[in-house]
Amino acid sequence: MTSDALIIDGYVDEPACLGVPPYISPYIRTTAGVLTEAGYRVRYTTIDQIRSAPHELQALRSIPLVVVIAGQTVPGKYLAGTPATLTELQQIGSLFEGSRLLLGGPINYGISSGGGKKAMKEPMPGYTALLTGDPATAVNRYLSDEEPHGVEDYLESGRWSVLGAGIVCYHPHFPHIMVELETAKGCSRADTGGCSFCTEPFYGIPRYRPVALIEEEVAALAAAGVRHFRIGRQPDLLAYGSSGGGFPHPDADKIRDLFMAIRRAAPDLATLHIDNINPGTIARHEDAAREALAAIVELHTPGDIAAFGMETADPEVIDANNLKATPDQMMDAIRIVNEVGGMRDNNGVPHLLPGINFVCGLFHETKETYRLNQSFLEDLISSGLLVRRVNIRQLMPFEGTRAYDENTLDHHHSQFRSFKEWTRKHFDPVMLARVFPIGTILKDAIVEISGRTSFARQMGTYPILIGLPLELEGRSLIDTAVVGYGSRSLTALPHPIPINQLPASALKVLPDIGKKTFATILAKRPFNDQKEWEKATGGTRIDHLITFS
Repeated sequence: MTSDALIIDGYVDEPACLGVPPYISPYIRTTAGVLTEAGYRVRYTTIDQIRSAPHELQALRSIPLVVVIAGQTVPGKYLAGTPATLTELQQIGSLFEGSRLLLGGPINYGISSGGGKKAMKEPMPGYTALLTGDPATAVNRYLSDEEPHGVEDYLESGRWSVLGAGIVCYHPHFPHIMVELETAKGCSRADTGGCSFCTEPFYGIPRYRPVALIEEEVAALAAAGVRHFRIGRQPDLLAYGSSGGGFPHPDADKIRDLFMAIRRAAPDLATLHIDNINPGTIARHEDAAREALAAIVELHTPGDIAAFGMETADPEVIDANNLKATPDQMMDAIRIVNEVGGMRDNNGVPHLLPGINFVCGLFHETKETYRLNQSFLEDLISSGLLVRRVNIRQLMPFEGTRAYDENTLDHHHSQFRSFKEWTRKHFDPVMLARVFPIGTILKDAIVEISGRTSFARQMGTYPILIGLPLELEGRSLIDTAVVGYGSRSLTALPHPIPINQLPASALKVLPDIGKKTFATILAKRPFNDQKEWEKATGGTRIDHLITFS
């Protein structure tokens, strides 16, 4: 008789892996493959589903084997899901007493309530075993009565990733999910400790996953109905397949082979995006980086982001924390990505732009650090270059990293808040208007929050939040046209804009419409054609997007 096994997805977020909805991490899929191979009938639920229906836990308590995967080693804010808290994980430990209950993922490095606080290793009573190392490998060892620890062997896990691909169908957001694809684990600067705060060096020097295994997994995921992919589980995509430490020389041919294999395996894919790229790699190998970036731009889908770990613009902090690039090198890397990827697709969205991450609270920070950070962003505005987004986080150090003992947490809180507020007020609105001009059309946005103002996002890497002043059905798809800006979001209307059907509250967000013109629109509706509209309004920047039916 086949036994059931349950995977509880508590969500993961690491420097090189995201598994918070709408993302599903590789750990979930390979663990499902291990359990399938062992003969279990695999069930899947998320921590959000448990929160929304706690009464259903009673029916799950009889399952003989339960694997919980969770943990954040970077702080984040999320729209579509909330990672499992320490309290929730401990409650699961007590609820499933009597089952074989296993806990894996980055949770085993420690847990913190958020940025600005150290992550601590906490007791987890009720769990039969803690899965250290790669979760799927550790589960496999546990089922073989071995120590539940293991370093992933890609030949072994490649088999599991195919066997476990079908688990994605049970994700509550399916088919609107982003599958995080793994291409590598480990840091090319692990021998020097890597960045002082980063947990990726815990995985050692990089091990690159063969293209053939990735292609097999993508084919299985595509057969299961997946259309949205991100090459995200890697610390520096430009280093894929390279040899040597430090800042490896990019190999454009290997990156091209990787993207072509994914497209062969999923010819009907709708999204193919990336995540981490080391700006130091670009600055040190400009010509090779340009070739590799050009291969990405040729074979990905537009609206993509190359996430740059800048961390700081303070040279002393960079040196003290073994960071990746100087401010000048960072500006060079931003310029190069703009030159290679800044062209716009036919829907008006740039192909590939950088995203910048700041980490605050690092060793050797002073008040001057925040002035230098702001000055860098001011120079970026003056340069005319584009970045898709700026993340500003407080350090969340983990035991085993230098930053755990060497940091400036709580030393400059007022400067941190001032820098963040300045960025949101003075930098973000300027950059949003440049990246998403009025009238930009964003297709196939998914309504994630329904209300008097509904919020939607496209599938993609770090998708922009789109606010629509309409009550829309949750999980519905909508094409939108940009009409304005929030602090870190866009204001949009359905495209084409149904000017005669919109409620008055929605008409208020139209660009180039003052109070007098707004009153005229209300009085003159319905409009029969463009001529009547232009006579009433004098014309606006979005006239070509309006429909009068």
